[in-house]
Amino acid sequence: MKLKVKFLKWYAGVPVAMLHRKTASKIGAQIRGRISIKPSENSKKEVLGIVDIVENKIVKEDEIVVSSEIEKQLSLKKGQKVDVHLAPIPKSLSFIKKKLNKKRLSSKEIEEIISDIVNNSLSESEIALFISAMYKYGMSMRETIYLIKAILKSGNKLNLNHKIVVDKHSIGGIPGNRTTPIVVSICAAAGLIFPKNSSRAITSAAGTADVIETIARVEFSVYELKKIIDKVGACMVWGGALGLVPADAKIIQIEKTLNMDPEAQLLASIISKKLAVESKYILIDIPCGENAKVSLKKAKKLKRKFEILGRFFRRKLKVVLTDGSQPIGNGIGPVQELKDILRVLNPRIRNNKNERIPLDLEEKSLFLAGTLLEMTGKAKKNKGIEMAKEILYSGKAFKKFKEIIKAQSGSLKRIKDAKFKKDILANKSGKVVEINNKKINSLARVAGCPTDKAAGLYLYHHLNEDVKKGEKILTIYAESKPRLKLALEFYKKQKPIKIK
Repeated sequence: MKLKVKFLKWYAGVPVAMLHRKTASKIGAQIRGRISIKPSENSKKEVLGIVDIVENKIVKEDEIVVSSEIEKQLSLKKGQKVDVHLAPIPKSLSFIKKKLNKKRLSSKEIEEIISDIVNNSLSESEIALFISAMYKYGMSMRETIYLIKAILKSGNKLNLNHKIVVDKHSIGGIPGNRTTPIVVSICAAAGLIFPKNSSRAITSAAGTADVIETIARVEFSVYELKKIIDKVGACMVWGGALGLVPADAKIIQIEKTLNMDPEAQLLASIISKKLAVESKYILIDIPCGENAKVSLKKAKKLKRKFEILGRFFRRKLKVVLTDGSQPIGNGIGPVQELKDILRVLNPRIRNNKNERIPLDLEEKSLFLAGTLLEMTGKAKKNKGIEMAKEILYSGKAFKKFKEIIKAQSGSLKRIKDAKFKKDILANKSGKVVEINNKKINSLARVAGCPTDKAAGLYLYHHLNEDVKKGEKILTIYAESKPRLKLALEFYKKQKPIKIK
């Protein structure tokens, strides 16, 4: 059916088209169903759009209102006629059902699922089914390799032509734990090429991209990114904007809604991102323990799987198991975590006796940076931490951090504090016996993280530390009074910090 294009300057996040009810009936389209849109009947260009059906005057029977995503992909003009047909049910949906029936998928089947995710042939609910199938029934190592290859094939690559390209990644789940900007700054100051592309937060209060976004741009084209790396040797950006692994970005978006992080997808997400930027040396941090995303037993299994993948893709990969029993650092949430980073990096702040330096964050960052320096041969064996300390304490790392932020069109002057805050005081003296990571992450999200950059928490004590009655144990930050009220109610009900 030929329909006239109409625009409403409408960004939907995915290709969406509005049809008049009578037109939709003629085509056989239903709400949330899919239609094929082509500039002409014989055109090779095609977009599969999700249908929205209306009965008002927004769209006439001979018209189609397309979202800006469709307009850009097909280079459409107002009033142009397009060829619109009902799209067939994607074959990949049968492969998802196959996985739901506990069967293994072939390379071609996984590739078709990923291709349909990228092309918007699968709806959000259908992608959610795929995530649920992976979460419930898992994937074999062979399937995981197929998944990595398919995700990698779906996007661009960052060809840097450097011999020593490094990367590190944490599987997440630990509040605070913002080691990446410190590690990147130390390693880049030592001369290593460090193209760090990160995800946004999935289940935690903030991801590295969320934190850096408080003071700098994190969305760049591949061309822009190469210029930044050529200039300063490193970057800290959001991988979803680069088109390197678009399938991964779309899957993660649905994972956030489901609050699920299947193991196979976790492995594929991390490894595909490292391969897309041609990292030769990869360090994986797996925080584990009672309050972490994974137990020590599961962490050891994950470690073996990462090592298998490292060998298969011929990368020098090392996995470290770290303590995930409690938050790392004091700040939780984008701005609060950034302030912790600056307390470690900035010598002027470090030397201020009135500042609380997050020594646990510093210690872990030095360990991770030192490991990468040894892996690449920049430091001799067992001398990595010593070299990392020299770079940090001399101010070289802070200088490099500022260079990276400036190259990403940023400024430290952009840091803004939350409009509202509330101190939580200890109602008795004692010792901190538990800080529940999941509840702390949930508390920060209730306060507004990571969408509200200034929202978050500041933790005054860690495990086994003594607390006196009336002392601050936590400050909650929020951008609105309703958010602050909800966070306080959550804290009182869930009791994420226990003192005995």
